[in-house]
Amino acid sequence: MKVVLFCGGFGMRIREYSEEVPKPMVPIGYRPILWHVMKYYAHFGHKDFILCLGHKADVIKNYFLNYDEAVSNDFTLLRGKDVKLMNSDIHDWRITFVDTGMTTNIGGRLRAVRSYLADEEVFLANYSDNLTDAPLPEMIDYAVKQDSIASFLCVRPSQSFHLVNLDKQQVVSSIEHVSTSDIRINGGYFVLKNDIFDHMQDGEELVEEPFNRLIKARKLAAYRHDGFFVSMDTFKERQMLEELYSHGQAPWTLTDTSGSDGK
Repeated sequence: MKVVLFCGGFGMRIREYSEEVPKPMVPIGYRPILWHVMKYYAHFGHKDFILCLGHKADVIKNYFLNYDEAVSNDFTLLRGKDVKLMNSDIHDWRITFVDTGMTTNIGGRLRAVRSYLADEEVFLANYSDNLTDAPLPEMIDYAVKQDSIASFLCVRPSQSFHLVNLDKQQVVSSIEHVSTSDIRINGGYFVLKNDIFDHMQDGEELVEEPFNRLIKARKLAAYRHDGFFVSMDTFKERQMLEELYSHGQAPWTLTDTSGSDGK
């Protein structure tokens, strides 16, 4: 099953990094967050990726063109120059790089790679800046059983803020932390049927007009997940992910059955 990754945004809310590199290339440990997202899908056997590029596309292309396996894998150095890898990260990945425009929205980026998905009845998609431990096979099975055209991961917000309700006199009637509320957001992990393109028009954003059409047709589903989820929108969230990773407590780093430790 192919995986479409949206990698072309400017990442304005994490400008400490994104002025130098595109947001998906902001590092978590040894590797950029894009790599961590790809490793998540690869763990479940989905290794055919389509990267929708835009802002600083050359940085992403050059990263993979010059990919150094030794950075995150054990190896033996022979005769001071020959490297024998003990395991590998991406030797069996297929990555298609597509320039989808500098300012194109998510809907436009998806439409731009439609030809690469012609043979896919169902495919996966991701915003490339969020990490989770959600059970992907269950999420796919759920989407199929619901007979939905689109399904997405439904999670609690990872940001820290308070929700406020006002009465008719504009007086505060309640206040609570978002973590204790029943508020849910789109987590950016999608399972999509190819039929999604029949519900999209030029210039539209994916989760606005097309998804609202699917709601009316009762063809939009949401997979509820209460486990780990973090969207890396700010420097603070990037720092939190880095600390989890550096302490060996990264829930998104799933056990790799190929023998790689996933570092």
